[in-house]
Amino acid sequence: MVDVGDKTETRRIARAAGEIRMQPATLQLILAGDAKKGDVLGVARIAAIQGAKRTADLIPLCHPLALTRVATEFNIDQANSAIECVVTAETLGRTGVEMEALTAVSVGLLTIYDMCKAADRGMRIGAIRVLEKQGGKSGHWLAD
Repeated sequence: MVDVGDKTETRRIARAAGEIRMQPATLQLILAGDAKKGDVLGVARIAAIQGAKRTADLIPLCHPLALTRVATEFNIDQANSAIECVVTAETLGRTGVEMEALTAVSVGLLTIYDMCKAADRGMRIGAIRVLEKQGGKSGHWLAD
């Protein structure tokens, strides 16, 4: 792991996003709350938060962080039969939280896949990326 002992503790924020595309009927199943495994977006929200909290256990060499906030939102794109997952992770610490945000997005989207795979095995997960990063010596960064 990288030594961050000499870094200053600052408020650090990262936002990441990704999407899952599916058949229109699968999206309607999710929105109607008719998936066999239950409330897809509710469970995916909790899974994303758990993913953020467990990032150091999953990604080698990531520092374990005391997260102060993890917020997950889902944006529905009816026209493209897709759901975008956006996660904001925050901490007061010596290293950034972008890995936590990225992991949360990935776990949230994988949960949607798991809960709907019986209806649609062709779902596609993609476009996972960091949108924004704040804090530390690099300041504020926004994706293009």
